[in-house]
Amino acid sequence: MLKVEKLSKQYGEVLAVNGVSIAAGEGKIFGLLGPNGAGKSTTINCISGLMPPTSGHIAVGGFDIVKDGKKAKSALGVVPQELALYEDLPAIENLTYWGKAYGLRGLELRSRVDDVLGYIGLADRARDLPKTFSGGMKRRLNFGCGIVHKPKVLLLDEPTVGVDPQSRQRLFEMVEAERDAGACVLYTTHYMEEAERLCDSLAIIDHGKIIADGTVAELKAQLGARDVLQLTGAFPSGTGAAVAARDINELEILTEDEGVLTMTLSSASQYLPAIFDAVTDNGGSVTETSLRSPNLETLFLLLTGKELRE
Repeated sequence: MLKVEKLSKQYGEVLAVNGVSIAAGEGKIFGLLGPNGAGKSTTINCISGLMPPTSGHIAVGGFDIVKDGKKAKSALGVVPQELALYEDLPAIENLTYWGKAYGLRGLELRSRVDDVLGYIGLADRARDLPKTFSGGMKRRLNFGCGIVHKPKVLLLDEPTVGVDPQSRQRLFEMVEAERDAGACVLYTTHYMEEAERLCDSLAIIDHGKIIADGTVAELKAQLGARDVLQLTGAFPSGTGAAVAARDINELEILTEDEGVLTMTLSSASQYLPAIFDAVTDNGGSVTETSLRSPNLETLFLLLTGKELRE
């Protein structure tokens, strides 16, 4: 349903998206996981037709988004990161507007709007203005506007940003319901736990390039049994080399500065005494220790040398 081939988008000298390729089918959720500024929203904007790609090819339901934009866009539903709501129109009118924009009319439109209001939990607030809603209620209405026409391909750009836990859980359930109804969902996020819960497959993106892709299980397998150990304290130059020289199984230094030393290794807990001794022998000290088991966030750290949320 969605095919992106070697998509690039350049702004002047800045290459925001660099050769991104995505393939996603019906009844599946494809995740695009990366930090803020990685190129996720730009990718969504190109797929939706909001901005033209510099190069590459995008097809939605078999239709080229540039050459046959009207047919391609008719299959799309978009839930942008920035709320696309008319604050001074009642919730029901927001949904009606977007339903009409996609060709719904008469009884079909009224019935669908009523269904969506119940679906997003706002039936009792149908006549209220979005400017009176909580952040979570606005996010649910934003979601409803994106699905009112029953799109075959649903683009979700950071849909849970700034919402309370209860609204986040409800949004998760709605995303899963769209998938179960047969929609092809592209879900961008910088929250590792969202990607692990929702996505059938995903790609990790950084600086506009996909640096790893596959199912969650396949991506985790890249880590093997390695943990990520992060030490906070004082680390003179060369401390990392001193630790690595201790002949510790599969130890790799990821990042090193005077305040934080980050490494990956197997069975990290059993090597802590040797690591602390190496730091001390090199004139350093440890004030805090963080040990993380393999997950998507540690994979991102391993691949890029920086935290996912940076």
